[in-house]
Amino acid sequence: MATLLIVDDDNTIRETLAELLSGSNECHTADRAEQALAYLEVENYDVVLTDISMPGLSGREILKRVQENHPATPVIVISGESNDEAAAELLAMGAFAYLSKPFQLAVVEDTVVRAIARRQEIRTSPRRDNSNGASTAEGNGPAAADSPVREESPEPT
Repeated sequence: MATLLIVDDDNTIRETLAELLSGSNECHTADRAEQALAYLEVENYDVVLTDISMPGLSGREILKRVQENHPATPVIVISGESNDEAAAELLAMGAFAYLSKPFQLAVVEDTVVRAIARRQEIRTSPRRDNSNGASTAEGNGPAAADSPVREESPEPT
């Protein structure tokens, strides 16, 4: 069972995603970035889903911190704006996927399944450590074979 962190200041979105994904995953939720960052200090998550625009720190800060401290953890960014430039920037920063609101729940489920698979792949595929030739199971973000994607959904579900 994968452990997910869902971060959104909108209670309806946060609870909908938790309900959708909790059938086959353990879901933790946070209503602000500061709370999510505190959770990330004590828990290793398989996938982080975060809204980008929240009061206080933004989802960008969560993405940045996950990339720095947990580079093998995929981050799915959710945004209320459909902005090609912002999506490209977030994907370049290392986001696994960019989902625009309103989104279809099936698209979210599929994206999370792919992110979990990517995390499992990173955990099980050894990579060379250049310092001593030893293999490690930790990776650095999404691989080219499963490149980041931007998902948009014209109709809410």
